[in-house]
Amino acid sequence: MLFDLDGTLIDTARDMVGVLLNQLRDEGHEPIEYELARSNVSHGSAGLINLAFPNVSDEEHERLRTDYLDRYEEAVCVDSVLFPGLESLLDILQEAAIPWGIVTNKPARMTVPLLDALDLRRRAACMISGDTIPERKPDPAPMLLACRHTGIAPHKTVYVGDAARDIEAGKAAGMFTIAASYGYIPADDDPSAWGADIIVKDTQELTTILLKGVSLDT
Repeated sequence: MLFDLDGTLIDTARDMVGVLLNQLRDEGHEPIEYELARSNVSHGSAGLINLAFPNVSDEEHERLRTDYLDRYEEAVCVDSVLFPGLESLLDILQEAAIPWGIVTNKPARMTVPLLDALDLRRRAACMISGDTIPERKPDPAPMLLACRHTGIAPHKTVYVGDAARDIEAGKAAGMFTIAASYGYIPADDDPSAWGADIIVKDTQELTTILLKGVSLDT
């Protein structure tokens, strides 16, 4: 079992959006709506800067993105939590000796302290961050690296994500893919167009499907 991080396994929106709103204030800009920013969290720092500071030069965009990352690193796990029900799912997977891990485009300098704060890094069979290797999702290379770490073949691996690039990467790696429609998805995006094997509306449905899929239900 492999999970994307933001918007799939962990609800990081309150921290990531909070940092963005503080940055907007300090730059002398009006705030944007929380829900609008939340729906763009899966696009990472570059996507959030594009949303909050449109039409800036490439140089200014990079300055703002670097500033955002520095700010976020200082507040990476203030209000972030596992999505409801997923703690129990992880416990069940561990009890059944089914390895689970994380493949995210989030940089390691944010991923590691976030997982440590939630006591997840020691439990995960692998953690592939956005800068672990040069390739990032939608390239399948991070997915295949995760399989080498877990010792599980791609065709026996399930990947869950809340963005089109997650599903694209998982499918390209030969995995079974699940689209988490409860995640951070902009209003103009449609999970049904991503080509996932299954779409789930919430973590309860995700848990039910996963437990059936690995024959853990009784």
